[in-house]
Amino acid sequence: MAIIGCLGEVLFEVSRQTIRTLDNMVWSGSARYATHNRHLTNALTEFTGLDPDQISFDVTFSAELGTDPMEEIWRLFRYERSGTTLPLTIGNHAYGRYRWTITSMTTKAQYFDRNGDLYHAVVSLKLQEYLRG
Repeated sequence: MAIIGCLGEVLFEVSRQTIRTLDNMVWSGSARYATHNRHLTNALTEFTGLDPDQISFDVTFSAELGTDPMEEIWRLFRYERSGTTLPLTIGNHAYGRYRWTITSMTTKAQYFDRNGDLYHAVVSLKLQEYLRG
């Protein structure tokens, strides 16, 4: 089994029994500036700090690939709805300066089995950096 990384207790892994990986990762950050208008001259721009970084990515959960999609989705919902701060590690690299919170998630339920149970879903996550105070 190869563990690629994790978000809290959600492991990104590849093995003979399970495939749970992330895709389409986007990491972004932004700076804040204030513009001070001055009488009869040019405005003055001032750097005022950094906004929290953002990361988004998709995770595929499929019963065919060894996961229980609903179990994984509910775990992520609990993280999001409780405001749990989570470490994000991919490979040997810990992302961010401390932890992340799930600010939103969108579930694309793609297939259901003959009993109506969710069989395959893609979850799009949006994370925001959470720094220590």
